[in-house]
Amino acid sequence: MDHASPKQQDSSLHLQISELKRLSDGYTQSATIFEPSSGSNNREGSGFEAKTAADRSVDIHNVPAPEKRLTLFALRLAVLEKSATGLGTLGFIWATVVLLGGFAITLDKSDFWVITIILLTESARIFSRSHELEWQRQSTWSLTETGFSSFRLLKLGSNKIWSTVRSVFRRPILNRRRINASRGERELKWDKRRQQTRRWASSDVPILPYAWFFQTRNISKILQFLQILAAVACVILSTMKLIMHNFGNVAKGDSDKRNRKSALFIFYGLALAEASLFLLEKIYWELNAMYCKVLEKVNEECEFGPSGMVSVRRFFYDAYSRCVEGSVFDGLKMDMVSFAMELLGSNSPDEQLMGARILRSFAMSSRFSDDTLQKLGTSFAAVERLLEILNWNHPGEEEMRQSAAEILSKLAGKKQNSLRVAVIPGALESISSLLYVNKSSTRSAIDEVSEKSIVADDEQYGFWTFNHLGLLILKKLARDHDNCGKIGNTRGLLPKIINFTCAGERLLKDDHAATSQIQTVKRSLQVIKMLASTTGSTGNQLRKEISENVFTFSNIRDILKHGEKHPDLQKLGIEILTSLAMEDDATQILGATGGIIKELLNIFFKEGMPIDQVHVRTAAGEALVMLALESRQNSNCILKLGTIQKLVTALQVPLVRLNAARILRNLCTYSAEDCFLELRGVAAAVPTVLKGIISEDDKLREVMVGLAARACKFMTYSESSIMFEQAGITETEIATVLVQILKKHTYPNAKFPRIRRFTIELATWMMRDKQSNVGIFRELGLEKELQNVIDTTSEIESFNIFSGTVGLSRFRTSMHSLAETALNLLSN
Repeated sequence: MDHASPKQQDSSLHLQISELKRLSDGYTQSATIFEPSSGSNNREGSGFEAKTAADRSVDIHNVPAPEKRLTLFALRLAVLEKSATGLGTLGFIWATVVLLGGFAITLDKSDFWVITIILLTESARIFSRSHELEWQRQSTWSLTETGFSSFRLLKLGSNKIWSTVRSVFRRPILNRRRINASRGERELKWDKRRQQTRRWASSDVPILPYAWFFQTRNISKILQFLQILAAVACVILSTMKLIMHNFGNVAKGDSDKRNRKSALFIFYGLALAEASLFLLEKIYWELNAMYCKVLEKVNEECEFGPSGMVSVRRFFYDAYSRCVEGSVFDGLKMDMVSFAMELLGSNSPDEQLMGARILRSFAMSSRFSDDTLQKLGTSFAAVERLLEILNWNHPGEEEMRQSAAEILSKLAGKKQNSLRVAVIPGALESISSLLYVNKSSTRSAIDEVSEKSIVADDEQYGFWTFNHLGLLILKKLARDHDNCGKIGNTRGLLPKIINFTCAGERLLKDDHAATSQIQTVKRSLQVIKMLASTTGSTGNQLRKEISENVFTFSNIRDILKHGEKHPDLQKLGIEILTSLAMEDDATQILGATGGIIKELLNIFFKEGMPIDQVHVRTAAGEALVMLALESRQNSNCILKLGTIQKLVTALQVPLVRLNAARILRNLCTYSAEDCFLELRGVAAAVPTVLKGIISEDDKLREVMVGLAARACKFMTYSESSIMFEQAGITETEIATVLVQILKKHTYPNAKFPRIRRFTIELATWMMRDKQSNVGIFRELGLEKELQNVIDTTSEIESFNIFSGTVGLSRFRTSMHSLAETALNLLSN
């Protein structure tokens, strides 16, 4: 067996001790319900999605939008297109006014027919260009269309040409199946949904009956191909005429034909220039689209995936159409996010899904998320549309609904956007529709849920996915105080959330439990925790509604009892109990629910827990403190479970000693009078308590002084003297520390709100217990410090616990009364 060297053992031991100390310090200094805290600091994350350093660097460098390459490409094409169209128009006018209008009779026969052919082909191309662009845009309305290039047919081999032509003539549904074979399951589901629609998809309309070649999606290709042929013919005819110069002979004195040659030169030159520019435009188009693959590169930069090519083509055609139909700069005003929002508001299912896919991709991208969410959040119509989509429950609309939910989950992560989402009428009802609860399910049926059944559910409809997204959106919305109230007021929403906290023994103990279900339980607990910890009157109402649900405590009890393998779930459940215990009625219900206090004690006293899980013990301690606070019923229940000796021992464990001391203080304060004998066991803790008082840690001092003030009441004069001797500490030393505490905390401190109160209580007991202590305190200047306390007392010192900045559980004795009592003992 290999043995580690002493040096290695020492380093390992040092690491464990330092880690333990770090965790202990962290829990000691962390804000809890025992300290007042601002509302912003009381929520998870104190806000909304803090940016990482990487995110900040992205914002600083202003990542350029990938679609700017497409709008620039469209601008350059439009310049060529408009130049060609302008030359063509000039040539048409020249031919009709000068040549055919003035020289039609004197033209040579060949010139007449060449000019006629050129005019017919080019005028048809020029005046039908806008319609051809419309067909191009229509061809991109189908999510299954993948064609783009104009010259692709010219470069295919004979076999490929034949296969392409054959595929065009095949029925659309067969072609659609072939294309979708290489796509994901979601696209396949969506196409099936499209086949069942009551309206024609614009790309599937057959222009002529029984002629599948003349489908809408193919018309643009036909027009492009014919335009290229017309341009090539124009170039050939014009070039041939310019080279041959066979314009006919002009006799001397024939004034009708003396300018014919120059006029024909100008016309053929214009025709050649116009056709050449058009072909140059097509060549530039194909070079960028086919060889430079500008669309593929933009799609890759946008992170759209294979299905995103349709969206990229549609965006390009729209930008190109704007440049051609209006100013050449109109296309530069387009951006992909605004384009996607326009598609989302369309009545076409294909356009809606296309827009949702674009927004989801950008919202999930670390590079484009901020800009996308900022634009989307300022568009009331787009957010309202996304919320409306959440209510769609047709199986074919699953991807659309999931995309909308994912976008909203990111949108709700920004505070300003979450407020905009919540104020939309019916927003929370729409989010609630994502939460699917099987009403026929029983507890035994839930216990038998396995990975296999969950997969089957997902194949039918992604209920677990939507449940998870719905809870995620609610969690982000609940970070705002006002939204918590709206969630509680939404009819039927709170019971749905509580229902998801149900996790039986079989699920919690299963090593192969479905991750999706465990995650759903965790999310539901997180939402309830945030609602239960809400401050003010809103929090009171929410805690009341949560505690009145008959399944809340039983579900949490199961998690505490069987959730050893899921400490995060246990901690969340315990924190919910701690928040609910702020209400008196909930405290009584908690104590009456069998097994909750017992399970909390088992967790709190559990030893050998991994260091990274000790936060569960700390949370259990806080819950026990709250349950025993001002509750005789719960205090008696804790005592009957024989916990005094264990609590006394726990005072020596750094990670749990604070809460152990608080629990003991509450037991000494609120237990019934017939429990006096059980409480006498607290006297054994006095030596440990005295050592804590003389420590330098103010938080430890606060709780130990508070415990000492209560525990010493269960000892006689002789017993207290023995305890001081066992601790090796004199009463003078304790008195000195108490006066130093009052001097140090001249004003109330939010981190230690009760330290002055507990100090005065202990000093009062010491002066009553032993007359000689009065002189010691008088010499130490206690009277002056007590007078300062009277002058500086504050409401912060009047409460046991806090809900944010609101004090709860007011002490029965005011600070003035305590100080006056101590002053009277000093003066007598």
